Amino acid sequence: MLFCVTASHRDTEFDVLDRVSRRTERTARELTGRPGIRGAIVLATCNRFEAYLEVEPDAVPSAADAVFDALGDATGDDARAVRATARVLEGDAALQHLFAVAAGLESMVVGEDEISGQVQRALAAARADGTVSAHLDAAFQRAARTSRTVRSAVDLGGAGRSIARLALDLASSRIADWSAAAVLVVGTGQYAATTIAGLRARGATDIRVFSATGRADGFATRFGVRAEHDLPTAIGGADLVITCTARYTVLPEHVPDERERLIIDLGLPRNVDPAVARVPGVELLDLELLALHAPLPELGGDAHRIVDDAVAEYAAERAAAPGIVAFRRHVLGVLGAELERARAHGADEATLTAMRHLTGVLVHGPSVRARELAASGRAAEFEAGLEAIFDIRVEAEDRLGDQRDATA
Repeated sequence: MLFCVTASHRDTEFDVLDRVSRRTERTARELTGRPGIRGAIVLATCNRFEAYLEVEPDAVPSAADAVFDALGDATGDDARAVRATARVLEGDAALQHLFAVAAGLESMVVGEDEISGQVQRALAAARADGTVSAHLDAAFQRAARTSRTVRSAVDLGGAGRSIARLALDLASSRIADWSAAAVLVVGTGQYAATTIAGLRARGATDIRVFSATGRADGFATRFGVRAEHDLPTAIGGADLVITCTARYTVLPEHVPDERERLIIDLGLPRNVDPAVARVPGVELLDLELLALHAPLPELGGDAHRIVDDAVAEYAAERAAAPGIVAFRRHVLGVLGAELERARAHGADEATLTAMRHLTGVLVHGPSVRARELAASGRAAEFEAGLEAIFDIRVEAEDRLGDQRDATA
């Protein structure tokens, strides 16, 4: 069963999410070492903490405790704060939430462009760490596919509803002439690229980039901006500083003077030490302040319907999968025996290929029907039909094993 623990900026303090997001690297590995948990993916986005698990039925009652125990090992008291505000979702509700998150419908800014990439990176990290299960892998892949469907069908991103663009909209009330403003972008990732596109759309021409990772020169060449190599000097020459990195933090000592400048922190964990706001002349906007200006979730109405349909389709495929797997195993077993018989009688490769093709055609129709029945809650009827007609019984391993071939 899919299981999710989720806490977002709507109910949990940003400072708590900030600290938690810095110390969750080993949480998924700790979770998968516990009884009954077959896989775990931890997702820390710009405004939420989430743990997605695949759990065996007997482990469902204790799964939430396992998450908070593992989180507590890494974060101490902050785990209690997360527990006090977190929601626990099971089965289709957890799947629905994952798909909505990937599509940007649960973000601080509805339709946020960056979230789908963060979901995919969480999956990639779980694969690299060996904590992902077949069910989680398939669910995250389908969530990513659904997010692309949402974006192609609904103009969420077209209106510029990303965190970076929202931040620039707010900055416009402080900057009278973008063409005269010196802007420093700290970071060279996707947020930085999105930010530069938004700056140019508003007329900014003096754009510099700084990165302590050595990527500034290559990034600057790629995007036609100027590379900076010393952070205090770069901040000293900027009217607006936008941080888009998780690798280091801007500190008060990096601000070399007291002239007026706006600093925007788009990071979680924080990219800017809150003490920077106390430096004379600095106005600091962070995610907590940006959340007060985020568009309302109602903007994603059509997108929610697409997500609902995708969840129903995926859930039906999962329900139908055990019967389909058993049916295919039976048919392929028969096919294998007949191929051996045909070879023994001198059949050529064209004949063998035709036999394989015919088998695939014959299997396709019942597989489609199985999914249709599952979508209406009648998967058991398909399994009963297999037993009545072919004496095929769905085994326990068909329900617990890798079913990705049946959902392809």
